[in-house]
Amino acid sequence: MITQPLKDVAAWVSYFDQADIPVLARTQHELVRFKQNEDNLNGRELADAIMHDPLMTLKVLRYLHFHHSKRQAMEITTIARALIMLGTTPFFRHFARLPTVETTLKSHPEALSNVMRSMSRARHAALYAQDWAVLRNDIESDEVVLAALLRDLAEILMGCFAPQLMLEIRELMRVNHGLRSAEAQQRVLGFRGLELQLALAEHWHLPKLLQLLMGEENAKQPRAKNVSLACRLARHSANNWFDAGLPDDYTDIALFLNLREEDVRQRIQRITLQAAGSWTWYGVAPAAAWLPLLPPRA
Repeated sequence: MITQPLKDVAAWVSYFDQADIPVLARTQHELVRFKQNEDNLNGRELADAIMHDPLMTLKVLRYLHFHHSKRQAMEITTIARALIMLGTTPFFRHFARLPTVETTLKSHPEALSNVMRSMSRARHAALYAQDWAVLRNDIESDEVVLAALLRDLAEILMGCFAPQLMLEIRELMRVNHGLRSAEAQQRVLGFRGLELQLALAEHWHLPKLLQLLMGEENAKQPRAKNVSLACRLARHSANNWFDAGLPDDYTDIALFLNLREEDVRQRIQRITLQAAGSWTWYGVAPAAAWLPLLPPRA
């Protein structure tokens, strides 16, 4: 575990490049279950299970990079396609034994809870992005979903391997109401989480399209804007449904989707309830838990 900030972003990239990245215990359980029924495997269901877990998703993309054919002209930008390229038997052989987040952080219960909340939030963001991509007739919606799922990957990795530093960031935000997470990260780490995120994505050769969709500089591009808005909404709603950032989120999402704000709120609530169905993966209260506290709208 790292207890003091490393020198710079490059030093963190080097550290994570050598780390044995863990996955959710539920992911490990699901892979065993799918392996036992490999002859009747539904690849789409396996891909969906993997995409409940940002860290497992990362591991698959990294593995694909080192095992893709040099004759392959196009980058693989979805997990479903990655599984087809890898083949299920080699996939299960390579991922037979995996460390788990729960074991990694067993001595840090507060940090474990924070990582699980970040994982749950990433899943919410992915589902919001998926709903909006389908609404906008994005024929490659899986790419947008994947980018939203992975956009806060650096924060999750930091939570696993530098839990004390992440707790310092959360405490700084707690005592400085209204302080943005990027600013808190800058104060504690010396850089913003997104800087590390993009550096890791480049170093690990994640698909260029995913890097573009995750980058702030491309936020005006519609698909990247989808990712940005989905992650923003997921972060604010994870606090509660009275978060000060939500009114602006609703307004911006309504403009993006060309819908009435009331319709946007209804879509968000529907997807939030859908996301709550996966709460057992993370063991923390989903954003839907706070919906009953909202007063009925006239």
